[in-house]
Order: sequence, then C-alpha cells, then structure tokens
Amino acid sequence: MKAMMLLGGLLGFVMGLVLALSQQAEWPSVLWRASIAAYLSGLMMRWWGRMWVKSLKEVSLQRTAEVSTAKPPNSPNKN
Repeated sequence: MKAMMLLGGLLGFVMGLVLALSQQAEWPSVLWRASIAAYLSGLMMRWWGRMWVKSLKEVSLQRTAEVSTAKPPNSPNKN
C-alpha cells in the first residue's frame, strides 16, 4: 500500500504542478497546489489499492470454495 500511496502522491504532485503552471500562477501558489494535489491523490490511491486487494482476495476465496465443493469428474466407463 505504501507504493500505491507514493505513486498517487507523485502523480498528484505532477498533475498539480502542470495545472498550476498552465494557469501561470506564482511559484508559492504552484507548490501549494501541487502539495495539496499530491496529498489528496495519495489518499485516493491508498483507498483504491485497499479496495482492489480486498476484491482480489474475495475472488480468490470464492474460486477456492468453488474448487473444493465441485464434484470430481466421472471416471471413464471401462466396457
């Protein structure tokens, strides 16, 4: 999860930086906006990463349950 949060923070910082520079803002304002964007996108990526891992675990448990409850295939008839 740390990697997801760092990735989100990096992406948010770059996006905030680019958007603030495209509006021709002053440097203190640019850094402030980029920092806020990094914080918020880091939190969102952490949340999304947790939800993603949770759903992967659920799918894995469901598949394991299906395999364990499945009937073994019928043995071939030897005539």
